[in-house]
Amino acid sequence: MTQTPLTEMTAWKALESHAAQMQTKHLREMFSSDPQRGERMTAEACGLFMDYSKHRIDDETLRLFQALAAESGLEDRRAAMFRGDKINVTENRAVLHTALRAPREAVIEVDGHNVVPDVHAVLDKMAAFAESIRSGAWTGYTGKPIRNVINIGIGGSDLGPVMAYEALRHYSQRELTMRFVSNVDGSDFAEAVHDLDPEETLFIVSSKTFTTLETMTNAHSARVWALGKLKHRDAVAKHFVAVSTNAGEVAKFGIDTANMFGFWDWVGGRYSMDAAIGLSTMIAIGAENFRRMLSGFHAMDEHFRTAPLQQNLPFLMGMLTVWYTSFFGAETVAVLPYDNYLKRFPAYLQQLTMESNGKHVTLDGRRVNYQTCPIFWGEPGTNGQHSFYQLIHQGTRLIPCDFIGFAHSLNPLGNHHDLLMSNVFAQAEALAFGKTAEQVKAEGTADWLVPHRTFEGNRPSSVILAEKMTPEILGQLVALYEHSVFVQGVVWQIDSFDQWGVELGKVLAVRIIPELESAVEPTLKHDSSTNALIRRYRRMRRNQA
Repeated sequence: MTQTPLTEMTAWKALESHAAQMQTKHLREMFSSDPQRGERMTAEACGLFMDYSKHRIDDETLRLFQALAAESGLEDRRAAMFRGDKINVTENRAVLHTALRAPREAVIEVDGHNVVPDVHAVLDKMAAFAESIRSGAWTGYTGKPIRNVINIGIGGSDLGPVMAYEALRHYSQRELTMRFVSNVDGSDFAEAVHDLDPEETLFIVSSKTFTTLETMTNAHSARVWALGKLKHRDAVAKHFVAVSTNAGEVAKFGIDTANMFGFWDWVGGRYSMDAAIGLSTMIAIGAENFRRMLSGFHAMDEHFRTAPLQQNLPFLMGMLTVWYTSFFGAETVAVLPYDNYLKRFPAYLQQLTMESNGKHVTLDGRRVNYQTCPIFWGEPGTNGQHSFYQLIHQGTRLIPCDFIGFAHSLNPLGNHHDLLMSNVFAQAEALAFGKTAEQVKAEGTADWLVPHRTFEGNRPSSVILAEKMTPEILGQLVALYEHSVFVQGVVWQIDSFDQWGVELGKVLAVRIIPELESAVEPTLKHDSSTNALIRRYRRMRRNQA
């Protein structure tokens, strides 16, 4: 497809001029001149409230955001995604993670086929299996109930399930031990099974092709570990299930294909936590809570699809990321959840955002001449305050922040929650307004110390609030960021749904493995650095032996 180059668009050029003006304005000035700014620059939907007033924007910025969206064809492309058009152009695939949470009566077609019944058939199968584990009806090979569930996957097959389990642990069945193995480092697997009994352990092997190197290496080690006690190969079918589409490889491994849960090529791995990849989540929290999470996803989908742009949460969030990345030179975004249950949320977002929009060519193959995806990172509050907030407040880099907080704790304890939330509001206030040299001097600070205690402020942030951490809210939060990523990708004219950048390293690793394991000295044909590292590694391994 051919588009007008982004930097030649009228709205883009207008935003460049406007950004130059906004660089000279301070949030102190903007709030002073508009007493209602804090009430006015907010948006709310689906139980999420977002205050975006502490951003370096004004009404003209918001108008130009909408103008750029119109010129970029955002609404048409959004409709194409929800319709099931093949907008993943490099893989010629539809992008329909929204179908994973559509209600049963919905009709969403791919190549003329309504995929919604297929989605719900898998969800129903997952629910029946999850209930059999949770109730104890499913037993292991020796007749003992399953007490331990280990999800084996990597990337989207791991990050989503881990994040969702931690986020919704409050709702989980505590009699079950849930663990996750992703790293091909043997220590990851060894620690996961260290104190477990194979007779009471179920492995979920999540790999679409059932050939993913890291996942299958761990899966084969899990089979060896389990059969070390269970002895008979028939035991595999009682202690392993698969999330895959490759029935042949699943059966070859020893898993009963009746216990294979499928998904589709129109769902990218990083968008699949609400599909069969979420089987471990459903086992942990139950089918009812899983469906509550899906309803939260769907509510945000509908908000994104139908809400006017000026009140559209994903649109506002996405355009703010474009604003700071492309016009202010910001290189990162900090996601700071003030709820310990969301401690893995920033790590999950790293794949969702950076694997989606970490691209340097446009949809029609042209090299971009602007910055695309920033680096996403973060830690739960208040831990981060005693770690990296110093850099955010007084460092030389501009780091937009997303603060996420809740009105109610799932675990009320004294005044802990008020103390926690006071920090959300205080940090956002301090970042925005800082502390002037005059204010510092008025406190009696010595002149030589004044520069050290001065805070420039003008550091942007959003505050996202919800009532409490529920399955619905988790679905809404994830969908909010999913659609924000979509908005960014449309504006930057990139394909947010492929990931060719992860392929080359995989290919080279497969080539290097036999060179490391060969009994005879291999002929190496890499660069001089890689050759030398391989030889040194081989010597170190021989010396240890």
